[in-house]
Amino acid sequence: MSVMPSTKPQSRRWLHMWPLAFFLIVCAAAFYSLWHYWPQIILNSAMWQKSINQQMSGLLREVAENPARAGWSLLSFSFVYGVLHALGPGHGKVVITTWLATHPSRLKSSLKLTFAASLLQGLVAIGLVTLVLGILALPSRQLHMSSFWLEKGSYLLVGILGLMLCGRAVGKLRRILRKPVRFTSFTPHHVHHEKCGCGHQHLPTEQQLDAGEDWRARAMIVLSMGMRPCSGAIMVLLFSKVIGVYTWGIASALTMAAGTSLTISGLALLVHSFRKLAVRLSGNKAPVLWRQVAWATLAFAGGGILVLAAGVMWLSAQPVMRGIRPF
Repeated sequence: MSVMPSTKPQSRRWLHMWPLAFFLIVCAAAFYSLWHYWPQIILNSAMWQKSINQQMSGLLREVAENPARAGWSLLSFSFVYGVLHALGPGHGKVVITTWLATHPSRLKSSLKLTFAASLLQGLVAIGLVTLVLGILALPSRQLHMSSFWLEKGSYLLVGILGLMLCGRAVGKLRRILRKPVRFTSFTPHHVHHEKCGCGHQHLPTEQQLDAGEDWRARAMIVLSMGMRPCSGAIMVLLFSKVIGVYTWGIASALTMAAGTSLTISGLALLVHSFRKLAVRLSGNKAPVLWRQVAWATLAFAGGGILVLAAGVMWLSAQPVMRGIRPF
C-alpha cells in the first residue's frame, strides 16, 4: 500500500465549509415554518387537551365514589394518555432527538436520559402541587403561575444547552481549520475496516462517545426536559386534591410519566438507529476533512435548532390565569 501525503492550499480549505452554509439555510427555513405554524399547533393541542381533561375528571369522580372499581381504569387511561401526549408537540422531543441526531452517544445512555427526564417531569408536578396546595395552601392560580415560570425556566435551559453545543462545535471547527490538511492515496485493492490502519475514522471512537455523554450536557438535557411539569399531571393532581383522592392523583401522574417515557424512548431508539446507519453508510466514502467538517457542522446545527426552538417556545408560552380554589 502506497501512501503519499500532500498539503492542501489554505484558500481552498473554505470550500469544505459548504455543509455549514447548507445547514444554516435549512435551519432558517425550519425556523420560519415553525414560527408560522406554531400558533395553530398550540391551538389544536389545547383543544385535544381540554377533551382529555374532561374524561380524566370523570374518572377521578368515579374513583372518589368507588376506588376499587375505577382505580385501575384511571391508571390505564393515564398510561395511554402519557403515551399519546408524548406524540404531540413538545420541547422534550426536540431536545432528545436533536441531541441524538447530532452527537454520538450510546443507546443505553440515551434511554436512561429519556427515563430520567420523564420521571423528573412527573416528580416536579407532584412536588409543585404538594407544596403550593398542600403545604402553603395557596389558590390554584398560584399553582398555574408557578408552573408557568417552571416552563419558562425549562425553555431557558434548552437555549443554554443549544448555546453550549454551538460553542463546542465552533471550537472544533476552528481546530480543524488550523490543522494542516493531508490527503492519503491507497492501492485500489485496499479494504477499509476498523483496524486497517489507514488513518481514516470509520465510526465514532470510545473517546468521542464519552465526550458525547458529557455529564454536564446530560444534566442539562434531563433538567430542560423534566423541569416543565406536564399540564395533564397538574390537572389530575389539582382535581384529585380538591375531591380528596390525592393519592390516586399521584399514582396517575407517575403512570403518565411511565407512558411518556415509553414513547420518547421509542423515538430515541429510532433516531439512534438512523444515525448509526448513516455513520456506517458514509464512513468509508467521504474524505477525512469533509467528514470532520460535516460532523462538526451537524453538531453546530443541532445547537442552533435548540436555540431557535427555545426562542419560539419562550415567546409563545402564556400563563394560565384560571382555576379553582382547592380550599
